[in-house]
Amino acid sequence: MSTILIKNARVLGGEPRDILVRDGVIAEVGAAAGKAGPAETIDATGLIALPGLVDLHTHLREPGREDAETVQTGTQAAARGGFTAVHAMANTSPVADTAGVVEQVWRLGQEYGHCDVQPVGAVTSGLEGRQLAELGAMADSAARVRVFSDDGKCVSDAVLMRRALEYVKAFDGVVAQHAQEPRLTEGAQVNEGEISGRLGLTGWPAVAEEAIIARDCLLAAHVGSRLHVCHVSTAGSVEIIRWAKSKGWDVTAEVTPHHLLLTDSYVERSPVGPYNPIYKVNPPLRTNEDVLALREALADGTIDCVATDHAPHPVEDKETEWAAAAMGMIGLETALSVVQEAMVETGLLDWAGVADRMSYRPARIGRLSGHGSPLEAGAAANITLYDPSVRTAVDPAAMASKSRNTPYEGMTLPGRVVATLLRGRPTVLEGKLV
Repeated sequence: MSTILIKNARVLGGEPRDILVRDGVIAEVGAAAGKAGPAETIDATGLIALPGLVDLHTHLREPGREDAETVQTGTQAAARGGFTAVHAMANTSPVADTAGVVEQVWRLGQEYGHCDVQPVGAVTSGLEGRQLAELGAMADSAARVRVFSDDGKCVSDAVLMRRALEYVKAFDGVVAQHAQEPRLTEGAQVNEGEISGRLGLTGWPAVAEEAIIARDCLLAAHVGSRLHVCHVSTAGSVEIIRWAKSKGWDVTAEVTPHHLLLTDSYVERSPVGPYNPIYKVNPPLRTNEDVLALREALADGTIDCVATDHAPHPVEDKETEWAAAAMGMIGLETALSVVQEAMVETGLLDWAGVADRMSYRPARIGRLSGHGSPLEAGAAANITLYDPSVRTAVDPAAMASKSRNTPYEGMTLPGRVVATLLRGRPTVLEGKLV
């Protein structure tokens, strides 16, 4: 292992300090670090040093949909975005509902090495919502699964959800729920409101999300288990989660970058006109009032973390008529820039808050060891160096992801990830993959 000296980095946005990395571990931080012996040097003047980012919600598509993304390309995109660990969702083909499949995904992550890949196990077999998947076997596997989700589908059966919450208690697992009451969202295409009415699209009502969250908070409290709410999107959901936390219940939640920045108005007035499927996502983009509530909730800790819900699709699945288009957006490479735009530049979070919401808390929720630690001596050298001073136009063709379905194409966003280190090994330098 090499020795790396990071010079003049603004740790969490503070005063410039040196960081000495030796054998994959942070050896020293501060003036003394710069007096070390021979070392490879990274000039971080003007750059902010953050702990390596952790994503609780990534779709890598492999196995089964390698036309959209692979573990290799997805983790390259993650490294370019400053992430050192991602949680890979279970809706692959075959579904990650057995020890064999989660171990396959985990080993692919180890093979490519751009970031750590922690598989998420399915809650139900085949994501069919009929019987529990092999939760215990996945937890005991080499992948050591601790997060379980049928994301893309809701565990709508209350009895099955209760059983899942009870089961994961045995190994300190957490059930991450995609909160969508299926009967209330049949054929839903866009947020239910004025815009859905004008466009003639079936509405996705806020109550369909909020009803499931309320039910599951009560179930988690009843059995004394951990619940995580995926991609919260409404102001009403925020209030329910705030209430559950006030009761002392073990409930956590995430918000996506796109729900912090974009509203359903883009569906009607996108740069290329209405009905642009690039803005079709589940849950849908909501109103400006919802966006403001989500930002405030992330700032005050009601929502624990930012998770990308990186959902790559091939061109033919997005560049089609609205009704036929797949739901989802890519987001790994733009996440930190969007958070800077929505949260830092609005004064809602400082860089220490960003580290908390994008590294410390997601690692803790996922029970992911070796990540989400402060940048101090003795910690694993998972480090992101970020330049907040630049602004660039988003170019999908320049992205590492295999897919190009970014909703930010042509938008000018702040910041750029300059370097990412995974246990002291650079995976990105000068903004380029190593």
